[in-house]
Amino acid sequence: MAEPEIDYAAVFQALPGAVALLTPQLIYADANEGFLRTLGRTREQVIGSYLPDDFRDNPDAPAAAVTPNVQASLLRVAATGERDIMAVQRADLEDPERPGVRNERYWTWINTPVFGPDGRVALLLHRVEEVTELIRAREVALSLQEAMLPASRPVGRHQAAVRYRPAVDTLHVCGDWYDLVDLPGDRIAIAVGDVVGHGLPAAKVMGQLRSALSAACRAVDGPDRALEVLGLYARSLAGAENTTVATTFIDWDTHTVTYSSAGHPPPALLQRDGTVEFLDQATDPPLGARPEHAPRPQATVPFAEGDVLALYTDGLVERRREDIDTGLARLADSLARHQAAAPETLADALLTDLLPPGGVTDDTALVIERL
Repeated sequence: MAEPEIDYAAVFQALPGAVALLTPQLIYADANEGFLRTLGRTREQVIGSYLPDDFRDNPDAPAAAVTPNVQASLLRVAATGERDIMAVQRADLEDPERPGVRNERYWTWINTPVFGPDGRVALLLHRVEEVTELIRAREVALSLQEAMLPASRPVGRHQAAVRYRPAVDTLHVCGDWYDLVDLPGDRIAIAVGDVVGHGLPAAKVMGQLRSALSAACRAVDGPDRALEVLGLYARSLAGAENTTVATTFIDWDTHTVTYSSAGHPPPALLQRDGTVEFLDQATDPPLGARPEHAPRPQATVPFAEGDVLALYTDGLVERRREDIDTGLARLADSLARHQAAAPETLADALLTDLLPPGGVTDDTALVIERL
């Protein structure tokens, strides 16, 4: 059976989105209808023109400021033969229904080399896509996440520092959480948790579990009982299985930290001599991991004034193809090196030391409390 003849010109015109072809000298060779609509010009006006001249007659146009960035990206592709994905660019465009009113618009470009028979870059495939709605969705999601997590505020005797970093491939929402709860007497509870998964489904479960644990900490006399109550509640909540949680009760009258963990990385106690003790003597399986309900363990350690307690989720210390002990050792080293720093400064230093520069691939929550 003969292979069908493919009309590549028709395929190019039918490509979704706005696509153009340019020479390595940045001369437009072709453009589909989507690209022409985006640029607001006819085919005759575009084909054969020079890309840097797009806004020569209107240098004050909002999109004109983006042209040098687009040009630099295309020239990199022509020189290196490697695809280039531009960072999101902003251009405030006039609302066609409200003259004089400009709206925030966001765009992204992907520039790809097309090689000729001699192996050299013959053409540049230039694709532009408006991502305004995606950016707005991220902003809404971030506002939702911030609404579900408590702001940094004085709890107990001292101001705690809190940090939250979403994974780079999420809409700024995740299943990680932290909480700080005032308790009767000179006591507070600090908890961190991690729901399996990302995105809005995990965030929904996270919000329910955080609220339930906050209430449980106020109603029971220890972190073990608080996690027992949370575990019973989690059994009735879809998506809560295998959630990990670490809960600590800090008592300034007795100078003790009582803690319990449901499969979570151990809290770190930085002592005044620079020693870091990981609180790992009361660790149990994650929520819902046991077929039957069972009591949770707890342990108590003393602290001295000036010690630092750090609670965190696994995004801070875990890396693929690396033993968890390596990440914990990095955390201990960073805590010791920044021992004298105030909680806010220390929290930032830990994130700088421990998180990869390209962004985290797992969500991260962190709480620092000076005892």
